[in-house]
Amino acid sequence: ANSRLQHEYVPSAHLSAACTCLAWAPPGGRPPPSKDGPQRKKRKSEVAEVDKQLDILAIGTAVGSILLYSTVKGELQSKLDGGHDNRVNCVRWHQDNCCLYSCSEDKHIVEWNTQTCKVKCKWKGDNSSVTSLCISPDGKMLLSAGRTIKLWDLETKEVYRHFTGHATSVSSLMFTTVKPMNENKPFDGITGLYFLSGALHDRLLSVWYIRSDRKEKNAVMSFTVTDEPTFIDLTVSEVKEEPVKLAVVCRDGQLYLFEHILNGYCKKPLTSNCTIQIATPGNDGDSTPKPVPILAAAFCTDKQSLLLVYGNTLQPIIEKVSLNTTESHICLIRDIQKVLSLKTDVGLTKVKTPVVNSDTKVLVPGIPGHSTAVKTPSSGKEKKKNKRKPGETEESIEERLEALDIDVSKVKTPGGLPQTDSFAVLLVQGLESNDAEILNRVLNTRKENVIKNTVARMPIHAVIPLLHELTKRLQGNPYSASLMVRWLKSVFTLHASYLSTLPDLIPQLGMLYQLMESRVKTLQKLSRLHGRLFILVTQVAASETAQDITEVNQTAKLVYEDESSEEEGSDDEMIADKDSDENWDEDEEKEEQSDEQDMTVEKEINGDSDLEPENESEEE
Repeated sequence: ANSRLQHEYVPSAHLSAACTCLAWAPPGGRPPPSKDGPQRKKRKSEVAEVDKQLDILAIGTAVGSILLYSTVKGELQSKLDGGHDNRVNCVRWHQDNCCLYSCSEDKHIVEWNTQTCKVKCKWKGDNSSVTSLCISPDGKMLLSAGRTIKLWDLETKEVYRHFTGHATSVSSLMFTTVKPMNENKPFDGITGLYFLSGALHDRLLSVWYIRSDRKEKNAVMSFTVTDEPTFIDLTVSEVKEEPVKLAVVCRDGQLYLFEHILNGYCKKPLTSNCTIQIATPGNDGDSTPKPVPILAAAFCTDKQSLLLVYGNTLQPIIEKVSLNTTESHICLIRDIQKVLSLKTDVGLTKVKTPVVNSDTKVLVPGIPGHSTAVKTPSSGKEKKKNKRKPGETEESIEERLEALDIDVSKVKTPGGLPQTDSFAVLLVQGLESNDAEILNRVLNTRKENVIKNTVARMPIHAVIPLLHELTKRLQGNPYSASLMVRWLKSVFTLHASYLSTLPDLIPQLGMLYQLMESRVKTLQKLSRLHGRLFILVTQVAASETAQDITEVNQTAKLVYEDESSEEEGSDDEMIADKDSDENWDEDEEKEEQSDEQDMTVEKEINGDSDLEPENESEEE
């Protein structure tokens, strides 16, 4: 209630065997060791009298053992060993309270008897590590998942159903309904139920439907969030019309709320009804509000209000928030700085700084019998002073570096060009700080391979800011646009899969689409203009070259042709007197042909295409 740390437990082997997962035993305390039926019924009536306080906590470790810790007594109750030989990924208590299921990286699922602390049953759960478990509402079935999801019959330990699962390892499995939606058929305890799964680095949470037949293995619907989910809580739908409420906390510190009635197949991924963020007010000293990450969220028993856990993991703040789901985005203002004050009391600190006398010899940790003697800095200086002769000058920094055996050429000079690996870092820094100088330095590169490597090495979260920056620069002068297009190309080719998963991609890239459309519209007109100008320019050039060559010869040729034409005319007249009409016609045709040939040659040289050859010969 007051966000204070109530209890802390550090296992003795917490360094060698770190805790990997935990689960509360069902409330009601640990049952007395009884195995026959009648007593077990009696125990249930006892449970009603016992205060329903959570006591036993099962803790899975990285080495494969499971610790049972009593929070009421504040001590380790028992240790379950011999089941797994690798990291335990998930532990789940069975409803009857003395049975515990665990799965591990060693591909096996183990059923434990927590009374005797022995393995009841162990079987291979998957071909790769099993990462998540979930027990069905009636306690007869068990869901297990590595990447694919399997539903096991707990009596026979055989696979009852297979589901496709996810591309990465599944991190959470939970049932979302207790009864089937179709109430006509008799209920066998599992058929007709829905369950939810989430996986690492997967921004889609899938909902699966358990059918009576084995045909369908794919998810019936999915919920989409903007980042990898880290914490999921839901309200179980108990009656037919009741919607399932889902609270998903993502890695980016935001909380997404979904509300949906599960009724069969839905093709499109469903987006959140409401997003909740927490930020600082940013009024005093620091004017900019800063986001406060939400670490976890859980529905209260009334299914209307939420418990939010936010702040830092050392001292989280727990707050009850009632939901107003009419708004699609809620930002809660919380002044976290005043609440968070990590103080260490002076009396509690047990670290003492030793008083070291200058005469004492300090032993530095190292390999015993090592060839080089370890020198403390003070003794080193004294020796240096003794070594230097009175006439000698002090060593330069370069010499000292050489003595240290550091390659001087490898030391980066601030003026030199940064390498590809630092390019990605520079780019992210520039985008975060909005520093034009850094961005210009990075984005003005022309080398294709540098651009490709930089885009490949940049983190995913910087892709959208980079696209916005490129869009802004594309609107500038054409020279910079031609450079930006190279960046755009490599961003789209390398990060296409990430971009295609963003639900709000179209508004994000809207400006870019408009830019491209407007430029493409003018492309046709521009290319026509370019074509015409090209023809004009080539014609002008051709005529100029033609003039340069033929100017000298032209006059002489014309003069020569003039004389010949006069002579030909007088000859023709004489011949005409003598010859008959038929010969005359032939001669005229020949002359016309020769004239036409001359003109076509001339036309080709001058590049004139205006006058037709017949007209020209007539004029002549």
